[in-house]
Amino acid sequence: MSKKALRRLKRAELPKATVALARYLIGKTLVHDLGRVRLAGRIVETEAYLVGDAAAHSFRGETPRNRALFLERGHAYVYFIYGNHFMLNVSAGSHGSGEGVLLRAAEPLQGIERMQTLRGTDVLRDLARGPGRLAEAFAINRKLDGADFCGDGVLWLGSALRPTGTIGVSVRIGITKEAHRPLRFYERGGVFVSGTKALRG
Repeated sequence: MSKKALRRLKRAELPKATVALARYLIGKTLVHDLGRVRLAGRIVETEAYLVGDAAAHSFRGETPRNRALFLERGHAYVYFIYGNHFMLNVSAGSHGSGEGVLLRAAEPLQGIERMQTLRGTDVLRDLARGPGRLAEAFAINRKLDGADFCGDGVLWLGSALRPTGTIGVSVRIGITKEAHRPLRFYERGGVFVSGTKALRG
C-alpha cells in the first residue's frame, strides 16, 4: 500500500448528489478490518441508482430488506443475489431518498492473501473485479448491512492513496431495466475494472 496516509472519509466530504458520489468514489479506498488483518482496495468502478429508477431496489419503496438504502448517505446496503453472492452499496442522497451507489470493482491493496483465500483464487486481477467478487474478497455479508462507512466501525471508506486517472462513463452492466442510462463510472484503462475491453477503455 502507498505510504501516503490513509484517513477515514467524513460524511461532509461525500457529495450529496448520487451521480456525483458515484464519480467521487472512484480512486477512494474501501477498507474492512478483520481483527489483525486489514482488507483494503482502491475503488475503480461504481454505478449510481436514482429515485424513480426501475433498476433500483428502492423503486417500489422501503422494505425490511432494503431499509439501509434509505439511510443518510454513507451507509452500507448489502444484499444477496442469484443465491450465491452479496453486493455492496453505499447509500446516497438524503435520509429516505432510497438512492445508492453499487461498488462494482476494486484494485486490491492490502490483505491480498486473505482475499485470495476468500475468493479461492490467486489471480490478482480477478480478486475484486465485479460486484460479487468484490463483496466476497472483502468478506461482505448481511451482518454489515447498515454499517456506517463514515463511522469508527470495521467497514469504512478512506481517502485516495494516489491520484485518480481519467474517469470514464458508460451504460450500466448486468441489469435489464434502464440499462441504457450512463450511470456507470470507472477508471479508464484500469485492468481491475469489470466488463468488456470496450467498457474499460
